[in-house]
Amino acid sequence: MPVPATASPLPQTTARIPAKPDRPGASQESVYRAVNSKRPVNLDLTTIEFPLPALTSIAHRITGVILFIGLIFAFWALDKSLSSPAGFVAVSDTLANNVLAKLVAWGLLSALAFHFVAGIKHMLMDADFGVTLEGGIKKAQITVVVSAVLIILAGVWVW
Repeated sequence: MPVPATASPLPQTTARIPAKPDRPGASQESVYRAVNSKRPVNLDLTTIEFPLPALTSIAHRITGVILFIGLIFAFWALDKSLSSPAGFVAVSDTLANNVLAKLVAWGLLSALAFHFVAGIKHMLMDADFGVTLEGGIKKAQITVVVSAVLIILAGVWVW
């Protein structure tokens, strides 16, 4: 089919990129423009300075993964402590005398504290409370401060 005279053909020096079948609306020209965009591309994530709300959101996801994995050990200790009086004494002695067990317990409590506070922040955002840039920064600051206080309190309780 011949190309109409009013349409501007693509430069002949570029290779034609076929449109993806999963994007039925993508024409040859739109794919060409997307590939040859003049926008800067930064693939080195270490050079990006994330704002505080982004860091708290990322930390919220990380603490969720830590809690998911750490609950395996917490449930194991709960099961052992409830299985018999000897199991309870063994778990109690381990948590009282083993530095590594105390560190794991403090780490889980710290992850729980941050995840809880950041979860409240996300619920407030879902309720359209403080969704402006200034509100997001203020909520992120409050999240960090309240979490730090709770983490210190958990450390005092564990140690």
